[in-house]
Amino acid sequence: MTDDDRAWFAPKTYGYGAGLPIAWQGWAVLVALLGLPLGLTFVLLPAHPGYYQVVVIGFVVLMLPLIARKTRGGWRWRNGRE
Repeated sequence: MTDDDRAWFAPKTYGYGAGLPIAWQGWAVLVALLGLPLGLTFVLLPAHPGYYQVVVIGFVVLMLPLIARKTRGGWRWRNGRE
């Protein structure tokens, strides 16, 4: 792969999925994935714990295809020999 493939995440060395972000867009997605549940903890969790779970799980499920598409080399099993 080239460095200009517009990937946001590096592939994991071992296992399945994405590694750490390698572009500012990837860092923004990571901050959103960590920040949304934390922010909603103070807004939704005290009054509506069911809504909190639906929103957080829905957001994560919607973000997974984007992260998979923006990972260099895609998501596949890696055993460290590549």
